[in-house]
Amino acid sequence: MSHQEISQDGNVWLEITDSKLNVGAVYDWSVTDSCGAVVVFSGTVRNHSEGRTGVHTLSYEAFEEEVIPKCREIVAEMKNQWIDLGRIALIHRVGDLKLGESSVLVVVSAPHRPEAFEAARFGIDALKATVPIWKREAWETGSDWALGAQHVTSVDQVKTTSQQKTSANK
Repeated sequence: MSHQEISQDGNVWLEITDSKLNVGAVYDWSVTDSCGAVVVFSGTVRNHSEGRTGVHTLSYEAFEEEVIPKCREIVAEMKNQWIDLGRIALIHRVGDLKLGESSVLVVVSAPHRPEAFEAARFGIDALKATVPIWKREAWETGSDWALGAQHVTSVDQVKTTSQQKTSANK
């Protein structure tokens, strides 16, 4: 199973797949002559979570028909906030994943590092908050849905890191 969309200009790669994620290939795709910064965020399966030790497998499920449209909304907001972005990739895996495997990739290239970092941070935060993908954890003594799950929200409710700092300082 894989749903992939590459934008007409070739600068946006959106995908949901049950195949192993190739971080290097996505990085290579993101490099352009006009961009001096590439930020790669790869979420990987770790051996613990809130109150759960010995996690050995994560299983992701998605409302597949909504994943790519929600990712398009995230990209539109990223381009609105950081107009000089080069390439953007939002890729998520579904199915069973083992320790150390990448479950999600957010890759952003930009002319300079500040906007690449900020846009990538916004991209992963918005993806986690707005895209209908759910995680089930299996650990030593059982399995259940992840404890940190949240309700799916709209992209305009996701704040950038600078907006979060401004709110905290008020």
